[in-house]
Amino acid sequence: MTGEEADRALLAAKREARALALARRAGADPGLGAALGDVVLRDITLPEGAVVAGFWPIGDEIDIRPLLYALAARGHPIVLPETPRRGLPLIFRRWQPGAALIAGRFGTSHPDGPALAPDVLFIPLLAFDRAGNRIGYGAGYYDRSLAALPGARRIGCAYAAQEIERVPAGPFDARLDAVATERGVIFCKKTE
Repeated sequence: MTGEEADRALLAAKREARALALARRAGADPGLGAALGDVVLRDITLPEGAVVAGFWPIGDEIDIRPLLYALAARGHPIVLPETPRRGLPLIFRRWQPGAALIAGRFGTSHPDGPALAPDVLFIPLLAFDRAGNRIGYGAGYYDRSLAALPGARRIGCAYAAQEIERVPAGPFDARLDAVATERGVIFCKKTE
């Protein structure tokens, strides 16, 4: 198989995995995000004062806002991603509870605060595996952002039902350190 054929096969496998993941997630209870928040606060230790990136949920993504409020109350600066034009990494903007949000690209919302680099990222996804691979929406924003933040801790946020056996992944797909679900935290095993 040529490199071009391999690239096309990977894209096709990702498209198929994305469609299946969207179908699996449809109708899930976003309110399970409160349980996810409890799991994170119990099982993941964050350095004091670490800048934490979260996300404002769209569609039927798990709602991690209870976690963001709890971390803000513990003194963590919180940032939310602004989605720039395609091909660029995300811009993480400071958010505080009660701050107004601006409508962004692809149905996202972000604050108008100053840009800050996060130390820890809580990342949305469509599907994940235990090796730390994830399927996102396909535009590569988080992969580019994580490449620019090599020392940042990467924690996916998902419903437990979003786990699959193997996520199709290529050399530029950034891996997660862990995935938090409403049932617990999965610390990912790095495989080659």
